[in-house]
Amino acid sequence: MRLAAGEGAPRHGDDTRTGARPAFAWLLVITGALGLLGSFVITVDKFRLLENASYVPPCSLSPVVSCTSVMRSEQAAVFGFPNPVIGLIAFGVVTGIGFGLLAGARYRRWYWLGLNAGTLGGVVFSMWLMTQALYDIGALCLWCMLVWAATIAMFWYTTVHNLRHGIIRAPRPLVAAAWEFHWVVPVTWYALIGMLVATRFWTYWLTLLS
Repeated sequence: MRLAAGEGAPRHGDDTRTGARPAFAWLLVITGALGLLGSFVITVDKFRLLENASYVPPCSLSPVVSCTSVMRSEQAAVFGFPNPVIGLIAFGVVTGIGFGLLAGARYRRWYWLGLNAGTLGGVVFSMWLMTQALYDIGALCLWCMLVWAATIAMFWYTTVHNLRHGIIRAPRPLVAAAWEFHWVVPVTWYALIGMLVATRFWTYWLTLLS
């Protein structure tokens, strides 16, 4: 797929307003809504756990797939309050941005860079939580994994959008490659997470087959 003339050219100045194609706008709406759903369910279950220590969330299915273990860990409240509260705010904002784009909104460069920085922070935090779940807590939360997946797609395609429109300045061949093979990074990312999950709990998965 080739870039149309001017699509990859840098746009100078923060007065330039840039919109987005419906596909990208819908991606923000859908990933934002999925992240919001995951954050909401985790928040509700966390409050129920605080009210009743014997409460078992429905997503606690086994010793490995155990939302209870994750929610009771120190990592579940890194900043002194449940982590998903951050998601309720952040994913709500992203969903609103997506609906704005569908309605024809065009944002300035600083706004797009802010969205990119926010999604970068979100994906870094999600990957840190993933490593903690795998190698410290030793359990997985299905709703958390939904949030990880949504955040990865959100971050990557925001980056591709910003590269394509010159909001993030980069060499034209890099921009063309990111646009042409945009699917490679998320597919590889998800496959790597799947491999880490498979190898970390390999012995447990084998017991399910025996």
